[in-house]
Amino acid sequence: MDNKREFSARLKEAMKEAGYPARPIVLEREFNLRYWGNPVSVQAVTRWLKGEAIPAQDKLQLLAEWLQVEPQVLRFGGDAIRSIRERKKRWDEAVSGPEREVLETFLTLSAEHRKVARTIILALADRDRALGNGNQGIGSAARP
Repeated sequence: MDNKREFSARLKEAMKEAGYPARPIVLEREFNLRYWGNPVSVQAVTRWLKGEAIPAQDKLQLLAEWLQVEPQVLRFGGDAIRSIRERKKRWDEAVSGPEREVLETFLTLSAEHRKVARTIILALADRDRALGNGNQGIGSAARP
């Protein structure tokens, strides 16, 4: 299934969950009642419901607010959100104490100093890998 069809399925489901039939005329009317920009046409919302188009971000945000779903979930689905949260949780669990302090301090450096620090850290990591001392934790993936 492609992104547009997946979005369409989530939009229809959200409309049904909110107590609205997933019909173009209903979507057009309810959307335009809430939207401050130029009204959308029945043809436009039909394309959303048929999986032929995905609305622009401002329209997506309004749909999510109206239907009481997270905009990211409406646009990308629940699996994408879970994946992001799991990665963040792994990062938060892996980085604590002195390492967190160093990373937070790194973020306060000027762009020039961050570049120098990054060069030094990557050189040290390359040396450790060459000597077989590399750590396989977060950040051990190949870098660009």
